[in-house]
Order: sequence, then structure tokens, then C-alpha cells
Amino acid sequence: MRLLTSILIGAVSISAFGQIQPVSWKNVNINDSFWAPRQKVLGAVTMREQLDQLVAKKYKQNFERAAARQSGGYVGYVFNDSDVYKVLEAASYVLGKNKLAWLDQEVDNWITLISKAQGADGYLDTAYQLDKPDRKWTNLRDDHELYCAGHLFEAAAAHYEATGKTNFLKVATKLADHIEARFGEGKKMGYPGHPECELALMKLWRATGEQRYFKLAQFFIEKRGTHFFATEHNTPEKDYDGTYWSDNVPIREHSSIVGHAVRAAYLFSGVTDLAHETHDHELKAMLDRVWKSTALKRMFITGGIGPSGSNEGFTVDYDLPTFTAYQESCASIANALWNYRLALLNGEGKFADVMEQAIYNGALAGINMAGDKYYYVNPLASTGGHHRQDWFGCACCPPNLARMIGQMGGLSYGTTEDQLYVMLYVGGDVTAKVAGAPVKLDVKTNYPWDGKVKLTVHPGASRSFGLSLRQPGWGAISGLTVNKQSAKTNLKDGFLSVRRVWKEGDVVELEIPMPVRKVVSHPSVKDTQGMFALKRGPLVYCLEEVDNPVDMDRVGVPINSDFVASVDPKLFNTTTVLEGEGYLSGESSWVGRLFQSVAIPQKVKLKAIPYFMWDNRKPGNMRVWLSPNPAPSPMRGLETTAKVSVSFESGYAKINGVKDGFTPTTSNPNSPQQLHFWSHLGGKEWVRYDFPKETKVASMRVFWFDDTGRGAVRIPSSWQVEALIKGTWTPLKLIAGEKYGTALDIWNEVRFAPVSTTALRLTLNQQNGFATGIHEWQVFGED
Repeated sequence: MRLLTSILIGAVSISAFGQIQPVSWKNVNINDSFWAPRQKVLGAVTMREQLDQLVAKKYKQNFERAAARQSGGYVGYVFNDSDVYKVLEAASYVLGKNKLAWLDQEVDNWITLISKAQGADGYLDTAYQLDKPDRKWTNLRDDHELYCAGHLFEAAAAHYEATGKTNFLKVATKLADHIEARFGEGKKMGYPGHPECELALMKLWRATGEQRYFKLAQFFIEKRGTHFFATEHNTPEKDYDGTYWSDNVPIREHSSIVGHAVRAAYLFSGVTDLAHETHDHELKAMLDRVWKSTALKRMFITGGIGPSGSNEGFTVDYDLPTFTAYQESCASIANALWNYRLALLNGEGKFADVMEQAIYNGALAGINMAGDKYYYVNPLASTGGHHRQDWFGCACCPPNLARMIGQMGGLSYGTTEDQLYVMLYVGGDVTAKVAGAPVKLDVKTNYPWDGKVKLTVHPGASRSFGLSLRQPGWGAISGLTVNKQSAKTNLKDGFLSVRRVWKEGDVVELEIPMPVRKVVSHPSVKDTQGMFALKRGPLVYCLEEVDNPVDMDRVGVPINSDFVASVDPKLFNTTTVLEGEGYLSGESSWVGRLFQSVAIPQKVKLKAIPYFMWDNRKPGNMRVWLSPNPAPSPMRGLETTAKVSVSFESGYAKINGVKDGFTPTTSNPNSPQQLHFWSHLGGKEWVRYDFPKETKVASMRVFWFDDTGRGAVRIPSSWQVEALIKGTWTPLKLIAGEKYGTALDIWNEVRFAPVSTTALRLTLNQQNGFATGIHEWQVFGED
């Protein structure tokens, strides 16, 4: 192994093919009011919380058992080792900027433990070492050995760059050597089921200069699409569908992004790295095709990707729902990292635009302002039951969010031989090698709250080079001056460039106006037809119930309404909000009525906050997409005042979903939140409504949830409802001809003899091998 010496300008470039070369996060200091506080919270709160979780959730125990050469007893998902490495990568970014003794010691303790757990031959994956030592490298498709290795490589490279220590890098190269000795041309065939190792091997190659790691990454990429997983799992070729793993076609033949969103974006990140280093025009052409399909047909307004929870990924073009948007936090991060690489490869600002869009909206929503709770799934509308959690069984997102925040500086700049590129506007300073010598750039800005940017150039000595400033697709740079004088500029590929002989202390000032924009979606996006969203600068905005205490379903916002930006100094230490007006449809009761007079809409004041901030205060409704027309009052029943309880509360279900007022149209697509009893399969379960006082009920209706083709939730084999009368559960007496229905895609209504009760219990007989699910359960009194 040959370790490359750390140098002032940061990331080492062995190839000069790419339009732009990266500038290391190590050479960027952030001191603004937006990212600097988040990085401070990362070190003070997030790292402590996440390191504690690694102990509490038995991640550390797995390594301790492997280090002691014990067998059996592995805890967690097969890929849990990767979460450890991501936490350590995030910690390395913190250590690179803050010499926190406690964190440095904690990371070193972990590295020592990981080193002890590593096999003498270099192998390292505690799931296999403990539970399947004789089955190593036999299930590349499903078991994530290469994925875990990749995250170790990334963490080790970051730790080496942050601290100069080689202890973690030695573990990484020992594992990489083990893998390289087994896989490659003339060796074992295969490639990662979950891409990540490819881009990570590129990082390890750059950190060490070891060409074998580059060749191995190239092998994994070039072989993808040869249907190895069919061979590995003895699947007949005619029956094999590799879409989920982006293994459906040879790598150079892809035309759209498919399958699992994170896997796909990580794969194409590695491919982009390869194209950057090899000047492979065929790969570049493929990446252009896939990017266009993503950005123009398969990406949310937030920069997130992956609409479906069933495959955590893609379905068809223009499938971009609101309530049921999956857009995993990791997928937004992966999309940002891929577009960062595309910006380097192509030298075009449009890719940095998407990176910015994904970071400031889809990704940043994944972590709360306190830095200790996270989203896995990021809907664009909520009825109030979707909240961040402190950890997950599958906890890929929390450490991924941490490492994204830690490396923000490294996503902001790039260089060519004689050009310094500013891709993201972040307050602080950067030092990079331009025109043969270091250049320091001081940046002052209140971005993303306003578009004013001041850049002070420190070239050391007077010399000529270009300064290229990204002009976002959402707004043009105006009033650019150098030393208060207008300057000659050149706009090309989304960058406004100033080329001149720079002198010490030259000052560039510019502004990117940030008007409030109303954005509509492509007509093929069914869920948002006739609606619009609010944007200002790079930020997507939303209405949240805590600021707008009205029924969101009844709010209409005219397309010509004026929203004005203003500063709210009390909202998380100063936030730019948008204020305007809308209309609230009149509330009407439909009990005992078939027709009634129109209820006149009332004017209401509205306040929108950045989407990434939602659910940081009180629980409540949220909407990104707004309708110009107030919706009529939905059919609601007595359940609105009831308390819900269940026989089994699944961590994957929302029990209050049964009474959130959302009107489903089909049983199969997920409503914003639904009740189901997975993973309890078969047997009896129940859901109960407790009313605040004795209530007279006479009818009810149920809309079943069924995820055939996605999971194991089905209609029940039978069901009934009981009323609590004088402390005894009593079956309801159905009116003649009525029955408990189990039809899909419609309301199953049932009437019974009116009864006064304080509680109702819906008892379910589940089908063998399946759980039961309910979208909505509504209860009504007498007409």
C-alpha cells in the first residue's frame, strides 16, 4: 500500500479528464448562520446520540463477539455493520474541523475493536463471521457484504484525511485486498447487490494510490447487467428480472433510472466516477440518458427520488405522489451525491442545481432541528401522524444524514487548471489550487434566506484565473461587481465566469434575486394536477397546521394570490417565511341530508415555512402542493373524537390512520397512513374506539387496505363489531339484510340497531399467513 501525502489543496487528482476536479471538505471552513449551526449540532448532539445507539442496539456487541472469535448471536439486519461505518465517517468529518478529544478517543476505540474483529485473511462482516462463517460471498445479491465493505472504505478514507492516522485505513486496505484477491477478471464473478462498494473503492484508490482498487471498481461496474444474480440464485434466465438491482441491462445500455432508488443512485455515482477518470464517452452518454429520465420524469420537487415503499424505489414515469411519497432520506442524499459527481464530470451548473435541490429539501427534512430525530420516509403531505424517530430497525438514514452535513464543504467547490468553481453558496472560506498556486476565497452570505453573496479573493500574488459562479436555474445573477465596478462576465453551462488578473483583497459582489415562485408539475403527474407549490430560492415551502390552524383539506389558494417573504425571528433563530391568503370552504354536516346550500368560503391568512422544517414543533397537517379551489367538506363521523387503541401496534403502521379523514380511492395504494397488523399473521386482532362520552351509533363503514403485490396485508376472512355496554362487550344487532363486507376498493357499510355506548371494538379474523389492514373506519349516529 502506498499512502498519498496529504497536501494543502485537498483531494488528489490522478486523472485530469473531468471538467472539474473536487475540492476537499478539509479545505473548506463553514461559518455562516445556516450550515455552521448544523455542523455544531452534529458534533455536540448527533454524534453522541448515534454512538450511543450503536451500543444500545447491539451493533457494538456484534463486533465484540466477532473480535472474541465467538459464533452465533448476531443481532439486527445483515447490513448493520454499515451503519457503524457511516457513523464513524460522520465523526471523521467532525474531527477534521474540531479536535474533540472525547470523539477522537471514541473513534479510535471503535477502530481498535473493528481491527480485532477482522479476520486474519482480511475478511470483515460480523453477520457472516458470527452466523454464517462457511457461506461468505455466496449471496452477493441480498446479503450486503460488499455494501458494508464500501462504507468501511469511505469511513477509513475520511478518517485518514481528517486525522492523518492510518489505523482505520489499514483495516480498509486489508479488507480491500481480501476482496480484490477473490473478485475480478479471471477470478470469482460477481458484483454488489447493493451498489456502494464501487464509489468507495474509487475513494480508497484516491487515498492510497493503489491501482488494483480502481480496477476492481471498474470490474464491478462493467460486469453489472450480465445477470450474475440469476446464476447465483439458480433462476432461469427467462424468469429473471434484475430491475430491482439495476441488473436488467448491461451497464452501458441503461436509458432510465429503475429499481431501488438508493442502489440506483449509488451505482450511477460510481459509474460517474469511472467516466470522470477514464474519459469514457459511452458511459457518459448513458449517464446523460439516465439523468434526463430522472430529472424530467422521476424526481420530486424536493429533489427526492423513489415514490414507492414496496421496492423503496421507482415505478413508472411521472409517479410522484404527495401523501404516499416515499422518497427515502438516503435516496435524496444519494441523488445529491450523484449530481455532485455529474457536475464535476460535465462542468454544468444544472447538475449542481439538482444537488442543491435535493440537499436543502428532500435530504435536510430527514433530520430535525435538534439533530436527534430522523425521517426514513418523506411525504409531501401529512394528516399529522408522520413523525421523526430517534432510530430505526433499518437505520441507514440517521448516519447518512450525519455524514452529509459533515461533508457539506466538500460539495461546494471545484477547480480546473485555471478556474475556481463555486457550486453551492455557503458562508466561510475555501483554499484551493488554481493556476499553479493556492487561492483562498472568503465567502459571506445569508444564503438560502437571501441571494446576496460577497466573495473576497486572496491569490497571494497577482495572477490571472477564472472565478465561475453557479447561476441557478431558478434565478439569474444580477449586479455582479468587482471592487464596486461592473465586470466583464461570460455565462456558459450554468456558470457566470469572471476572468481577470486578481489582486489581493479583490471583492466580488452579486445577488441572486429570490422572488416567491408558484410552481406547477408536468400534466402527466396525476397527484398534483391543478395544484401548485411555493418556492423561494432553493427552498420548497409548505403549509403546516401549527401556523395554519384550519382543516387543510378545505383550504384553497388562488393561483394569483400574493405570498410575501418576511423574516420570523422567533422561528428557529430567524427563518424566512411566506405569508399570503387563501379560502376555507364552509363546513357542512351531511347527516340526514342529500342536498344542501353551498357554504360560502371564508378568507384565511396563511403562512408557509420551508419544507425541511416541518414537524419540528407541534404535530399536525402539512401540505406542499396547494389547490386553488377549496375542497368540499369531507364525510366525517363520530370517530373524530374517539381515542384509538389496538391489539398489536406495528412499528410500520399508524393507528390513528383509521380516523384521519383521508378518503381512499383504492385499497392497494397506500393512504398517507393506515392501520395494519403486520407482522402478526393470522389469528385474531382488534381495533377499538373509545368516545369521550356515551354516544349513540347506528351505522359504520370500513375501507380495507390490501397490499397484494407489495406485502402481506389482506382483507380479513371475517369481522364483526361489538359495543361496550355496562362494562360488557356486546355484538351489534345488524339490520335485516346487512352483513360485514370485505370488498376491495369501496366502502363496506353496515347498519345496525342504534345503541348508546362509550366504546366500539372491531374484531378481525385474519387470513392464515396474512395481516389485516384498514385505511379508514368511520362511525355514524342516526340520520
